Amino acid sequence: MQNISRRDFGRLLAGGGSAASALVGAGMSLAPSAARAQQLRIRDAKTTPSICPFCAVGCATLIHSVDGKIVNIEGDVRSPVNEGTLCPKGAATFQLHVNPNRPTQVLHRSPGAADWEVWDLERAMARVAELTRKTRDETFIERLADGKQVNCTTSIFSLGGATLDNEWNHIQQKLMRGLGIVPIENQARI
Repeated sequence: MQNISRRDFGRLLAGGGSAASALVGAGMSLAPSAARAQQLRIRDAKTTPSICPFCAVGCATLIHSVDGKIVNIEGDVRSPVNEGTLCPKGAATFQLHVNPNRPTQVLHRSPGAADWEVWDLERAMARVAELTRKTRDETFIERLADGKQVNCTTSIFSLGGATLDNEWNHIQQKLMRGLGIVPIENQARI
């Protein structure tokens, strides 16, 4: 590290730069300090490998948490898919988790109502099941006009996400087909 006087440092700052650019301009490397800051940020964190939830690529991520709270999400350099890089949406995954505006409760607005009301998850799931059953029962087609058996409903469709694993997609297909749902699509294929 080069010795620099206070006066020389002041001259570098007066040239219109920041303290960091003045240090770099004086020939000092900030890489060790940046690396140290990175280590301190996640030093006591538990690291959990995961997958970015936003598209069909499935970039690998590392989620760092302290006491069960997420403190950092970054790309996993061990992944052959993304080699540690993330697109802007993937890089913003951390903000998705810590955003104070993120809904954390089920909100429901009744038809014609002006305001939302908070529902517990059990009630919301029961309502979804009720409406699914009602729509299926009202629109179920057992046979076509020519007598061919089809056992389907065309009033419900399913759109799956690209980062869902094979096991989930298999179960989703079985459920949708079991309900007689014909239009089943997945973001990975679109």
